[in-house]
Amino acid sequence: MEAEMQIKSDNEIQLKRSENILRLYIKDEDGKRTGEYLEFDLLNPKYLLNYQDLVEEDKKNRAWFNNQLSIIDKKQDHKGKKLFSYKEEEILKAYYEFNQRTEKVYDGFLGENGLKKLLNGRDISLSTLEEVDNIIEKCILPKLEINVKNIKKMIQDKYSNNNKPKRDDVIE
Repeated sequence: MEAEMQIKSDNEIQLKRSENILRLYIKDEDGKRTGEYLEFDLLNPKYLLNYQDLVEEDKKNRAWFNNQLSIIDKKQDHKGKKLFSYKEEEILKAYYEFNQRTEKVYDGFLGENGLKKLLNGRDISLSTLEEVDNIIEKCILPKLEINVKNIKKMIQDKYSNNNKPKRDDVIE
């Protein structure tokens, strides 16, 4: 399905709303819309490819974090410069970097600042990541995966040999 558009004037066009656009509106704790939303074109394969990348990069990021924890665990602990001991501070720094990497990975799928939008501006934590994974798995992925079949069929229909116009000047 191609997007329809309306020409408003010489330098202005307006796209009509497509049923193939999934828009997730973000609500606050009181159930009121925040004005933020995430938008997915269900016929664009980049979202499934980006999700595939998210899964792989998330695995790498978790492995990196576990490796950092192992390295820190092998070090000798001593009094830190401030409130935390040396090892506690190193763990917190590794966790902070893990969160920064995670945000970047999820934004690759959800769009720029998508994770912040989804979390209503909250920072990443282990509990919020679980929420985000549930939203992706229950609300977004099923709609994207259903459309893989539609995309495949549309491509086959559009580019199959049966749909090519016959030319009289071509010898078969």
